[in-house]
Amino acid sequence: MPRAIRQNVPVVTNPVAGELMRYYERMSAALGPMRWWPAETPFEVIVGAILTQSTAWGNVERAIHNLRSEGMLTPSTILEVRLSRLSTLVRPSGYFRQKAKKLKAFVRFLQTEYEGSLDRMFQTPTSELREKLLGVHGIGPETADSILLYAGNHPVFVVDAYTHRIFGRHGITDGRPDYETVRGQFETALPCQPQLFNEFHALIVNIGKNWCRKSAPRCEGCPLRPLLPANSPLSLRFLVDASHDAALPPEALA
Repeated sequence: MPRAIRQNVPVVTNPVAGELMRYYERMSAALGPMRWWPAETPFEVIVGAILTQSTAWGNVERAIHNLRSEGMLTPSTILEVRLSRLSTLVRPSGYFRQKAKKLKAFVRFLQTEYEGSLDRMFQTPTSELREKLLGVHGIGPETADSILLYAGNHPVFVVDAYTHRIFGRHGITDGRPDYETVRGQFETALPCQPQLFNEFHALIVNIGKNWCRKSAPRCEGCPLRPLLPANSPLSLRFLVDASHDAALPPEALA
């Protein structure tokens, strides 16, 4: 079992924890279990975490399908295949030459440090393994934490653009894309449970994709709309829109 970075923090001792859990419970009640990450093996999770950089998940699925069709979803096959061939297979994910190099870099790291064994790798203490992953070409904080949480069941909270956007708009964070600050805020506030972190992040992604969009947020109908602070710019805009609609004649709203 991976070692936790810290001891469990009881929810009742941290006021931010209660607020975050309100968000989690409301999203969970509205959307149900996310069952993320969709993969057949931990290594497939790692491949997906690398390929999903700067692209939509549908593109990643096509690239993974190519790899699976060629029997190349194991560390050893990725290690042995020619870089040009690997680039062709992952082409649907975009930036395919760079991503092929990143996959190669990871499997070389795995072979050098852990003799190709993911089990051995994930037995490494969380903070130590995270530091090592961040030293691998092409693996930044979000990718490293996705690998740790979704492939290795380590208690690390994954932060992404949806996290910054949603909780910045709701006033839980300051909205600045400071990865480590926001990650620390969530990990300190919440119980140190990988399954909670997994489900919480997956729910955030769902809200971000379907309602809390970057340029055209759909506050009406969003499961988190009742939690949006009254002084949020989105709440103020919502009131202005409602007032505008109320001023229109009935036939204009038909």
